[in-house]
Amino acid sequence: MLPHQFFKMLSDETRVRCLLLIARHGEVCVCQLTDSLGEGQPKISRHLAQLRQSGVVVDERRGQWVYYHIAPDLPGWARKIINGLGDSQCLLTEYQQDDAKLRSQLQESVCAPSSK
Repeated sequence: MLPHQFFKMLSDETRVRCLLLIARHGEVCVCQLTDSLGEGQPKISRHLAQLRQSGVVVDERRGQWVYYHIAPDLPGWARKIINGLGDSQCLLTEYQQDDAKLRSQLQESVCAPSSK
């Protein structure tokens, strides 16, 4: 992936919000993202597919649930940018509701328990 492709992929707020939650929490199920972001499953799945096709995230099916996490073979420069986004306090403030909703989802175990 080239930098211009990476930054173009990040130009959509829904993809950035998904990526932030995945980066902060390690792995996230599609149903957790739909609930946390307050968006429909088709929209979230479409954006996750774009993240997956670009090589930024990988998915893992466990029964009826699909979990996403940051791709382990992501170039170092892209990983640094994602880590920086995940560590950003101003973005945490901007998207604090997303993070709070996901934390609540994780405590309630809406999806099947994630086991690697």
